[in-house]
Amino acid sequence: MAARAIAARRPDLVKQFSVFTANKMGRLHDLISLLSTHNVDVIALTILDTTDSSIIRLVTDDPERARELLYTNEFAFTESDLLVVELDSATELNRLMSALLEAEININYLYSFIPHPHGKSILAMSMEDGDIAETVLRRHQFRILRQSDISR
Repeated sequence: MAARAIAARRPDLVKQFSVFTANKMGRLHDLISLLSTHNVDVIALTILDTTDSSIIRLVTDDPERARELLYTNEFAFTESDLLVVELDSATELNRLMSALLEAEININYLYSFIPHPHGKSILAMSMEDGDIAETVLRRHQFRILRQSDISR
């Protein structure tokens, strides 16, 4: 029997959920509590709010389960991919920004992760062109993380 070649699969990018909700007392608690009671941990979080509404951007350790819970509980949300980079120290932030500027790559927004495994910081970035940004950062010796690196 002849062996079949299987194409190499690029590891999954880190998934971000953007949850759209009314800006009212307890709504963030409701969301975090829902995920937590189903053993889904939020490992990165940022909130953009206005007087009437909020966008809660988050990364979890179990995106498949998070997606299911958000859908089942009728949270309005979208998903997107993030470029996630590990930094050895805060002093590397300038080197990271310089590498992206040199390549003329815009950052839409960024935020840090809550845990700092092995004493390292982790930044989640929404990029104008994630593929080029990844190539540039790898060339500058930055470690890019995938969903499998941050999931259980």
